[in-house]
Amino acid sequence: MLVPAAGSRPKRQRIGRGHGSGMVKTGGEGGKGQTVRSGGGKGPTFEGGQTPWARRLPHRRGYSQKARDTGHFRSRYAVVNLHRLARWDPSVEVSPESLRERGLLKKTLDGVKILGGSEVGKSLPQGLRFRDVVFSASAREALGAAGAQLEAPETPG
Repeated sequence: MLVPAAGSRPKRQRIGRGHGSGMVKTGGEGGKGQTVRSGGGKGPTFEGGQTPWARRLPHRRGYSQKARDTGHFRSRYAVVNLHRLARWDPSVEVSPESLRERGLLKKTLDGVKILGGSEVGKSLPQGLRFRDVVFSASAREALGAAGAQLEAPETPG
């Protein structure tokens, strides 16, 4: 015969079965009124009856950009560190499409940004050409020193 392990099924508490049980009169429900009712009690924002904090604040009109999701107002760039272009063929223009073809990007998101991350022993090829890409300040400086052609991305409108 199968029997549950000892202690895994505690005995049910029987309510209202005499003073010896310790569960008489209110039967574990406390006093009368609000606290006895299901869902009763005061919420986490209750402040003893004074005007709650959220209602004491001055009323703000309109909407805040901070309250909306960040994708609404912020540009999200797919980033490529500069040292990843060390083996790039200078005859091929660096663009979002060519970066995806060579597996340096998965998605282009709202644009592509080249960051100035470098690694020891990796140098940039001379004469790289860029199109539709933005640069961090350190990447722009390093590429300028390497003689790269930096074309500003097309701005909409």
